[in-house]
Amino acid sequence: MNDTRPTNAASDVTGAETGLPLALCRVAIDTYRENVAYLHRECDLYRAEGFQALSKVEVRANGKRILATLNVVDDVAIVGHTQLGLSEDAFALLGVAEGHPVSVSQAEPPASIPALRRKIAGERLSRQDFREIVQDIAELRYSKIELTAFVVACELGELDREEVFYLSDAMGRVGRRLDWHEHPVVDKHCIGGIPGNRTSMLVVPIVAAHGLLCPKTSSRAITSPSGTADTMEVLAKVEVPFDELGELVRTHRGCVAWGGTSELSPADDVLIAVERPLSIDSPGQMVASILSKKIAAGSTHLLLDIPVGPHAKVRSMPEARRLRKLFEFVAGRMGLVLDVVITDGSQPIGRGIGPVLEARDVMRVLTNHPDAPMDLRQKSLRLAGRMLEFDPDIRGGDGFGIARDILDSGRALEKMQAIIRAQGEKPFDLDDPELAPHRFEVLAPQAGVVTAIDNLRLARIARLAGAPKARGAGVDLLARIGDRVEQGQPLYRVHAAYRSEHGFALQCSERDSGFDIGQPDEIQRLNVEF
Repeated sequence: MNDTRPTNAASDVTGAETGLPLALCRVAIDTYRENVAYLHRECDLYRAEGFQALSKVEVRANGKRILATLNVVDDVAIVGHTQLGLSEDAFALLGVAEGHPVSVSQAEPPASIPALRRKIAGERLSRQDFREIVQDIAELRYSKIELTAFVVACELGELDREEVFYLSDAMGRVGRRLDWHEHPVVDKHCIGGIPGNRTSMLVVPIVAAHGLLCPKTSSRAITSPSGTADTMEVLAKVEVPFDELGELVRTHRGCVAWGGTSELSPADDVLIAVERPLSIDSPGQMVASILSKKIAAGSTHLLLDIPVGPHAKVRSMPEARRLRKLFEFVAGRMGLVLDVVITDGSQPIGRGIGPVLEARDVMRVLTNHPDAPMDLRQKSLRLAGRMLEFDPDIRGGDGFGIARDILDSGRALEKMQAIIRAQGEKPFDLDDPELAPHRFEVLAPQAGVVTAIDNLRLARIARLAGAPKARGAGVDLLARIGDRVEQGQPLYRVHAAYRSEHGFALQCSERDSGFDIGQPDEIQRLNVEF
């Protein structure tokens, strides 16, 4: 593995440091991936330099610098008159001890602001415009307000396919890039929107057990109750340092790690921090986020899962086909071999929604447990089979059988256990997983057949119950589309972390359970690939 673009978020500084020296103070506040600096209103430097709250400042110490958003405080218990405070992330990034002399000055405005303003006005941007914007985003030169403006402008402006390529390419070029000196390097990704769809955690050990190189870097949840990284974190550490990632993958042929730690497409992680609270996941930004991460991770071949359903991200086959064409266009321009499958997204995959519940489902499939969810097993085998066919020695159509043999023989379980140990194993009891303590069941209001399940509603209920932050929170499904239920029969069980979250989830489920009960002929059949 080669790192073809080494960069440091805390940049090297040459020349004399400017600004009056202040003593560094660690402020124990989690600002969620945003660097924040704190100055007291009575600080001589604050008054002399004319700083304003929420402006960008440059903090320097020991030849390093970081950019941070300034907050002004009036309480000396937070930061004193001769101190500069840094939030948890910013303090760790600067890498010096408390009390160390630091200097702070006004940060230069981002050079790409004129391009940002043109995008806000609805103009089409050039390749160079996107490179400048993405560079400034990755270097944390944008404030949260400016980041939000960019995200919303791209959402409302609907980037054309050339702009999507420009954005994807720019995001993939900033930060570290891996070169495995091997071919093929395979990966799999789902665009999301389907609760419980943890196929990646099954596909990776199957494909890696066969011998294909599969460095799976995953995102945390944006709008869902759990992402692959959140679920894997129940079983193992996912924040694998960049320098350890290469050896781990070469030894075990795969990993399931959080991409943010490895500084692969770092601008994507900054944008996700803004998209998450806004629940924005536009097609152009989705394509750029996924493909830039895969290119940066050194992938040469990608299997992409686009689920379709009435309550999925993609609601219809025409919409899925348009998205597939956009992915294929951008992937082709970036030199990535892409295989897109359109799958059934009419209901959750597996039984659990939430990190611990989803980890339980994954391990049940891997251990061939009698209670393993068959839909998760079958979909994972089909996807793994398609990925195995990236191997030039496997004929088209033979992949499924090979994947099934690897799973049934226990080789996939052995591979997953090896990956878990290598990343840093965490205690997990498959027979008695640690679930959130406050629970209730949602019952069928009448007898009949389950005709529809609202993915968005169940995801919202799971999030209100505390997932993914509370790993044991979520929804445990007890019925699926096509099942006959009696009045009063439990449809699903909700696990909440706290009484307040129990109350929020209960109120949401009482307004709309997310389940439709009717007759078999009311079930909507989807014409998807599998």
